[in-house]
Amino acid sequence: MRAVVSFVLFAVGLILVLGGLYLVTLGGSLFYSGAGIALIVTSVLIWLRDPRARIVYALFLIVLAAWSLWEAGPDWWALAARMGMFLVFALLLLLPLHLRGRRFGPGWIGLFVVTGITGLGLLGTTLLPDPHDIAGQLPAENANPDAATGDDDPESWTAYGRNNYGQRFSPLEQITANNVDQLQPAWTYRTGDVKGQDDVGEFTYQATPIKIGDTLYLCTPHNWAVALDADTGAEKWVYKPDIETDLNRQHQTCRGLSYWPGENEASAPQQNTCSQRLFLPTSDARLLALDPETGELCADFAENGALDLMHNMPFRQSGYYYSTSPPVVAGNTIVIGGAVNDNYDIDSPSGVIRAYDVGDGKLLWNWDSGNPTETAPLDPDDPDQKYSTSSPNSWSIASADPELGLVYLPMGNRTPDQLGKYRSEAEETYATSVTALDLETGQPRWVHQFVHHDLWDMDTPAQPSLVDLDLPDGRVPALVVPTKQGDVYVLNRETGEAVLPVTERPAPQGAIPDDFTAATQPASALSFEPEPLTEAGMWGATAIDQMLCRIAFRKLRYEGRYTPPSLQGSIVYPGNFGAFNWGGIAVDPRRQVMFGMPLQLAFVSKLIPKDSLSADTRTNVGEQGVNSNEGADYAVQMGPFLSPLGIPCQQPPWGFVAGADLRSGEILWRHRNGTSRDMTPVPLELKLGMPGIGGPVITGSGVVFMAATIDNYLRAYDLTTGAEIWRSRLPAGGQATPMTYLDSEGRQMVVQVAGGHGSVGTKLGDYVMAWRLSQ
Repeated sequence: MRAVVSFVLFAVGLILVLGGLYLVTLGGSLFYSGAGIALIVTSVLIWLRDPRARIVYALFLIVLAAWSLWEAGPDWWALAARMGMFLVFALLLLLPLHLRGRRFGPGWIGLFVVTGITGLGLLGTTLLPDPHDIAGQLPAENANPDAATGDDDPESWTAYGRNNYGQRFSPLEQITANNVDQLQPAWTYRTGDVKGQDDVGEFTYQATPIKIGDTLYLCTPHNWAVALDADTGAEKWVYKPDIETDLNRQHQTCRGLSYWPGENEASAPQQNTCSQRLFLPTSDARLLALDPETGELCADFAENGALDLMHNMPFRQSGYYYSTSPPVVAGNTIVIGGAVNDNYDIDSPSGVIRAYDVGDGKLLWNWDSGNPTETAPLDPDDPDQKYSTSSPNSWSIASADPELGLVYLPMGNRTPDQLGKYRSEAEETYATSVTALDLETGQPRWVHQFVHHDLWDMDTPAQPSLVDLDLPDGRVPALVVPTKQGDVYVLNRETGEAVLPVTERPAPQGAIPDDFTAATQPASALSFEPEPLTEAGMWGATAIDQMLCRIAFRKLRYEGRYTPPSLQGSIVYPGNFGAFNWGGIAVDPRRQVMFGMPLQLAFVSKLIPKDSLSADTRTNVGEQGVNSNEGADYAVQMGPFLSPLGIPCQQPPWGFVAGADLRSGEILWRHRNGTSRDMTPVPLELKLGMPGIGGPVITGSGVVFMAATIDNYLRAYDLTTGAEIWRSRLPAGGQATPMTYLDSEGRQMVVQVAGGHGSVGTKLGDYVMAWRLSQ
């Protein structure tokens, strides 16, 4: 035992000395090299059977505790990363090691006392308030009981965000904070759509079902459309489009279907088939019209029910363009955008937004952000008429205000994301913004940009939410837009002007040659932007990987938010997953508050000169990894900032739930969210505050439902306080947004799709699950 303990301490000490000295040369902390010396001295004394080994180690523990508190303060997980490994070593030294002198001499007693005090002090920090927690309450009163919710039917869920308002709010009140613990499984359906051997991109279930009448409709990653009985989950029909595997696709997913209810009193197209219609976007760049009753194609829409979205594209590489999000149906118009592969080729398909007639699929208008004022429809049969190359796209979910006649588009960036020299003035204007288009003509009414000259892949990721806010000067028609960088913008949806203040802040400078960075960047008064990273904020399961993360931090370029991409590698924080992503937020239009799941997860972005790119480097296998940027001077490598053990280099928490008042912009509560249950070899439910992707749903009773985190649970929260009040285990990752409705007997149902997410590594599956209150 003595030899083993001596060897372990010597080996770890040597690693800490060598790594620590390298860290010092980078301008980092002296502690790790000093800790290594203390371990080596202790190991030598143990080898020599010298009882002073325990005295030396006890003194080291005192220094360790003082240094840890000085760097981290009373933060349990930050202290545990610094002290845990060394406390384990202290326990080893307390074993009988056959040192000279009495078995329980002064050194043993001193080390025992110091170890006990240090260990108890560390454990005691768990009793202190979480320094990252904000304990408060959202306003409980309904500021506007008659608030517009997008329709008059509280039982409906006819679009991705329940309707075109994108609030993800249901007025249903049957499930409350007092009875939510009585929710029981009602039914489970398995789609049968699972990841295939040839699926190389991001395979993920992100679908939120819609409910029309007594039927639920959803889509699967391979774009199967499924109709289920809303009461029982029994399958009514499945439509499987003939879609070939394409190794070029970055994403294999489908977030939902869209619904057209049929002709109204206004003039409408004359239909020969399908008095109502479902619209299904596909990963081979088509838009399909389906009969909700039978699942059959509506033959009079486009070409036998299928519209080819590649028409008039300047480049038509297979797998480079497709729609992952449901289009917006407003009146007799369907508006659809699409995703363009990031960083594959500077000459890529256009990000054009197009409006079609719901009846025959005729192109009504096209808005191309590279040519924004010419919206007259191009001739799909004229090969000489082309949209702009690689123009900024809108891959997420749009919203619409029929009364104002506007559709609101969350806009992305032009590819390549990290290289700005290829962009035109028009593309710079509309990239990474929310843009309001006239529903009738496609002409831009206003644009509000969230990042100037975006070099960080900070696409506006989420559906804007429409809500009317009662402010001191009167009621304002607002648009709430969450962003990847953590800002939540509250804008006047008529004009695009800021309702909550927006300021310009100086931004880091120093782009690569032939590029530039904007001098300032906007920031919203309502913001979940995390504190800037520091070396002291690096983390690890042991002191060794923590030290290695500190070395990596010192080697990378980081000057805060909007640090420019670089050849040495730059830290992007919040990272490319964003503080918010496509799951967005939910807003309560009556209480005029929001619920969100902000993340704090850093990424690394590195530019690689093409002439230094190894011939055997694997490229273009998804957004993370190395992407080739064909035609550009640089490839780009992107991925999370992780330790050698595959855990985030920054200390937790990495994910929260949070509530904010949309009228004041004040964040009134924030709590860690999620556990390590499904991310560790041993299923420990450590409430670190985990990352995730997905979205929430608010109900009229003030109960919020959300899965999203990388542990497999559907949870319920109290909207007022953010407290978790219920959870149910899922058989796979729940990276989709839930929905709620009433069944035929008037019972409120909650439905969650659980199929996992390829990019965050949750368990894959094919489950659609429903809950209702027990009888």
